[in-house]
Amino acid sequence: MVKPCVGRLLRVVILVSLGLAWSGAGFAADPVKLEWFSWSIFRLTSPSGKVVLINPFVTNPDSKVKVADFPKADVIVVADGHRDEVGSTDEIALATGAKIVTSFEMFNVWFEPRKVPVEQVLRSGPGDWNKIDGITIRNVGSIHGSGTADKLYGGAAMGFMIKFENGLTVYFAGSTAPTLDMTMWGRMYKPDVAILQMSAGKDPQDLVEEIRMLRTGNPGLKTIIPHHHRLQVPPGGTTPADVAAAVKAAKLPVTVLIPEPGKSYDLGK
Repeated sequence: MVKPCVGRLLRVVILVSLGLAWSGAGFAADPVKLEWFSWSIFRLTSPSGKVVLINPFVTNPDSKVKVADFPKADVIVVADGHRDEVGSTDEIALATGAKIVTSFEMFNVWFEPRKVPVEQVLRSGPGDWNKIDGITIRNVGSIHGSGTADKLYGGAAMGFMIKFENGLTVYFAGSTAPTLDMTMWGRMYKPDVAILQMSAGKDPQDLVEEIRMLRTGNPGLKTIIPHHHRLQVPPGGTTPADVAAAVKAAKLPVTVLIPEPGKSYDLGK
């Protein structure tokens, strides 16, 4: 016979275990919310309410948001040292306490001089990962420059594989050109969503090839989001519609999402 005190303890353990299971199941069912605020500014909100900011370049010509419009941030990823990738990361991090995922060099030449505490900066390079409150962020390489606005070296340019509590993985490519490494990343990290650089001077076929590589061993890649473009693309420049048309012509089984600034979208598997 189980003694009363032991029985009560077992009931507590069972209830706690069930609660954890229900919580996990809830996360699995809930989507990641995505908002785009022009250029490369994205806010991803996880099922548990964690906020990941990407490239908060709030001073870009099309931006309708300011630093104060981001009162909550848990993580900010900084792809390289260029002004449009760094944006107002330091101001937002100081105001919110957000962790910054960036290179060792960017801390040394950019964030430390701007008084961001070293405890807030997760200094890392391509191939590293950081686990933050149930979210795993893997750094991958990027074929791109990384000089800062004041002409200092910002370390290796990077992209990020961001895996959320519900298992959804979002690949933010930074400003990379196509690279055969994407074949390996697709097979290893299996992104469900890819946010790919599409500047006005980029051939849409580059994104088509990037999608093909990222789908290597990864049929779960379903959603593609272009970034790094003006709301009014200069005449003759590549537009999101051009990318969507090229992907459709290639008969790739993915959806090209062209988000509207400030609108919220649910991302799921």
